[in-house]
Amino acid sequence: MSDIKQQFESLSLEFSNDQNSLNELISARSQLETQYQENKIVLAEFENLNEDSKIYKLTGPVLLPQDFTEAKLNVTKRIEFIEGEISRVETKIADQEKKIETTRNKLLAVRAQLGQ
Repeated sequence: MSDIKQQFESLSLEFSNDQNSLNELISARSQLETQYQENKIVLAEFENLNEDSKIYKLTGPVLLPQDFTEAKLNVTKRIEFIEGEISRVETKIADQEKKIETTRNKLLAVRAQLGQ
């Protein structure tokens, strides 16, 4: 009987850790989504400008002039990178959810054994 209790405690701890990992992944996904939306807004602003417009980039406390084409390309690349990261995190979230479901099923099975 103590082996089953030990197994139950072990699975409970694993379940809790998996839940924490999932929460961290969801938080990371949320941050990426915020960055993605911010960069989409910047890209939309570039559409309202022409190539002669003066573009400045905040580097530390200093605004430095930047080439329009280069700035727009940088934002586009950043958006592509963030999309890739979002996709990667979503895959990890799906994997973590499957792992949690598996652990939950094991927990229920062990709990049923404890009840006997």
